[in-house]
Amino acid sequence: MNINLMDIVGRVSHQCDIMFRVIDIREKHGKKIAILYGEDFRLIADAPYEDLIKIDPSMRMRLTKEFRSLEEQSYKLFRQDVDLLQQKQEYEVTEGYSKSYNYFQMPGKVLHIDGDPNYLKKCLTLYEKVGVPVYGFHCNEKEMPEKVGMLLDYYRPDILVITGHDAYSKSKGAMDDINAYRHSKHFVQTVREARKKVPHLDQLVIFAGACQSHFESLIHAGANFASSPSRVNIHALDPVYIVAKISFTPFMERINVWDVLRNTLTGDKGLGGIETKGVLRTGMPYKKNSSD
Repeated sequence: MNINLMDIVGRVSHQCDIMFRVIDIREKHGKKIAILYGEDFRLIADAPYEDLIKIDPSMRMRLTKEFRSLEEQSYKLFRQDVDLLQQKQEYEVTEGYSKSYNYFQMPGKVLHIDGDPNYLKKCLTLYEKVGVPVYGFHCNEKEMPEKVGMLLDYYRPDILVITGHDAYSKSKGAMDDINAYRHSKHFVQTVREARKKVPHLDQLVIFAGACQSHFESLIHAGANFASSPSRVNIHALDPVYIVAKISFTPFMERINVWDVLRNTLTGDKGLGGIETKGVLRTGMPYKKNSSD
């Protein structure tokens, strides 16, 4: 069976547990090696060409259906959270609904830098669906440290997302050795560069990391939230649920870490963070445009 670039495949040695896209096929020591990106997880892997099998349409449909069901469940829970936040805010602004005020809200702006253009597109669709103002930028993980400063100056976001693909390789070192990870060191460098621009944790909220990333290093570098405490895979959309909750939480309120993690698809094994302020601001009066 011929396997080509962008085919959806599984690894026979791993019982086809994850669907991958083939992004490159190269020769190594006289053998064909495929470079793979997870289709639903932010994981990068390489595998012998002969270990791969194309995922047939029926299996792909079944696996995709399972993931979409999980995504929809997560979205509904997140939507409930946001609705409760908005109701609470309305109650406070109107002094217990006793007064009628025309007010407006400004959710926190997000700059999302992603190493995978397909994942970035999925994330931007979800941001739009939940109403988070966002700027998306695709950039290879290795180039992120040199580009993040310029992007922060240009977009001036409240929240920065630094993500893409990552993986831990046991053959390259112990789990506490950052050099044993595919892109963790690049994410760490990017966080450090961002903190040179905005040192304060509540003036720029940062999410950083991907599948199996070196969580501790990312937090120590200055990220508010990061992956992956237990070095597990994280879902492609998990960063969106985290930063959207922060975007819709008023800036006078502190966010309990578990409140942010509980509606993600991965939970606290794949995601973690530190106590952080929200970034939503409320103003008045609200003036309708003539086009409204």
